[in-house]
Amino acid sequence: MPKSATRIQQKNQAAIMTAGLEVFSQFGFRGSTLDQVADAAGLSKPNLLYYFPSKDAIYTALLARLLENWLEPLHQMNDAGDPVEEILGYANRKLTMSRDFPRESRLFANEILQGAPRIKDVLAGELRALVEAKATVIKRWIAEGKIKPVDPVHLIFSIWSLTQHYADFDVQVRAILGDTDPFDTAETHLNDVFRRLLTP
Repeated sequence: MPKSATRIQQKNQAAIMTAGLEVFSQFGFRGSTLDQVADAAGLSKPNLLYYFPSKDAIYTALLARLLENWLEPLHQMNDAGDPVEEILGYANRKLTMSRDFPRESRLFANEILQGAPRIKDVLAGELRALVEAKATVIKRWIAEGKIKPVDPVHLIFSIWSLTQHYADFDVQVRAILGDTDPFDTAETHLNDVFRRLLTP
């Protein structure tokens, strides 16, 4: 696509990204087709191919945008803040992302289940480095007696599991709760769990 995109081009590109997110998060990369994405975007397949040369190009662009947003909540954990509140804040930000961006969460989960062929380098590089850096901070908080001893990396894994579950297993959660919105009480429950786990 030309560097200086017109308003129509920007609108079409955004429509393709939105459609790609909807299709890929529902069917996964292998189960999705360009025709499905084009239909969902309200464009012809040739028109779609003007903006993205392949299904892989759309999927990769979605993952790149997703990863940038996915890492931000952990970046925001303040090394100089109150340890319990900083960890709870991180958990709450992750829960909010599950509530507000469930399709993105399922897209990420689908990619991981396929062996993460397109983001393995990011997982082993940028994400690993970020987790190791925050684990070092958590170890310092433990050594200073500010939180109970926990395995820092498994703590972060637990936060991922207990928050992303609400997006990735949304159908199961809502089937059990019926008309009750899971997010009405999830934050209170998670705060209680982690506060009990961490408070000295």
